[in-house]
Amino acid sequence: CRVPTFENADCLRYRGAIFTGAIMFKALLLEKSESGFKASIQPVDDAGLPPGDVTIRVEHSTLNYKDGLAITNKSPVVRTWPMVAGIDGAGTVIESSHAAWKPGDKVIHNGWGVGETRWGCLAERARLMGDWLVPLPAAFSTEQAMAIGTAGYTAMLCVMALERHGVKPGDGEVLVTGATGGVGSVAIAVLGRLGYRVTAATGKRNEADYLRGLGALTVIDRAELGSPGKPLQKERWAAVVDAVGSHTLVNALAQTRYGGVVAACGLAQGFDLPATVMPFILRGVTLAGVDSVMAPIAARREAWARLAVDLDAAKLAAITGVVPLSDAIAKAHDLMQGKVRGRIAVRI
Repeated sequence: CRVPTFENADCLRYRGAIFTGAIMFKALLLEKSESGFKASIQPVDDAGLPPGDVTIRVEHSTLNYKDGLAITNKSPVVRTWPMVAGIDGAGTVIESSHAAWKPGDKVIHNGWGVGETRWGCLAERARLMGDWLVPLPAAFSTEQAMAIGTAGYTAMLCVMALERHGVKPGDGEVLVTGATGGVGSVAIAVLGRLGYRVTAATGKRNEADYLRGLGALTVIDRAELGSPGKPLQKERWAAVVDAVGSHTLVNALAQTRYGGVVAACGLAQGFDLPATVMPFILRGVTLAGVDSVMAPIAARREAWARLAVDLDAAKLAAITGVVPLSDAIAKAHDLMQGKVRGRIAVRI
């Protein structure tokens, strides 16, 4: 602990030594100026970290759809510049003034505006609020937790929403849209393990075997749902997990059976909802909105506890790719071009 390098900085703090040198760490930094937008991996000073009562050494992060939008500058996700990207992180607490956490604890962070309004977790360090964190389940490594990430945790929130509204495995088919994406892949794996009859909607016909391997019994072309349709259509779905929005969500609602439930959590096709009230007032269909960013901590803990039980580790491995931080920008571009299936964990 005598040499003030980055690796020794925490050790010096623990020993009560005075360390006045800047602590530099690598991060995926997003910058915008008059000259344009730039995303790069570069060293940043820990003096730039936002206020918070817990600092973690990030071991793994991930690339969600929102991260892809931010890193490729496809949408105004970032509200403050410069910004360290990454809405998710898993790692080890190195400093804490929060009563619930101490150095050495393994934790998970999802959402709460991180990577949008305050520096995120695609970096070697992150300073967060202790009230936002959940403990890493013993069943998962930090890599597995980030293979799940916000997308997988959102999928679990959707499953919980269906259950809360009384949907049971014997009720009929459950449609999952955006099936090869992160939310869709985890939703299929969880629903399949719980005994639901899952139909997967995808535009990637060559991924049918992949989806069946996760637990889908039937695979349909997303084109069946992606264009304007009738306000009421033939009843088919007992429930739906939708990460797509727009016409896909509208058609899913129009095809949902009497008393069915649709959990909506995404907008991959669009944020519009060109629908009618017909499914709601004539078939008693429930549209349940699912938010992961500001979800209460109790719901988060329940979702992660459920994932530790209801998500098969072998199926999680089948949907997961792992890249180093140095490849995250290129992989974000692949994600936005539809070249990624399942989940991407980022090794920090």
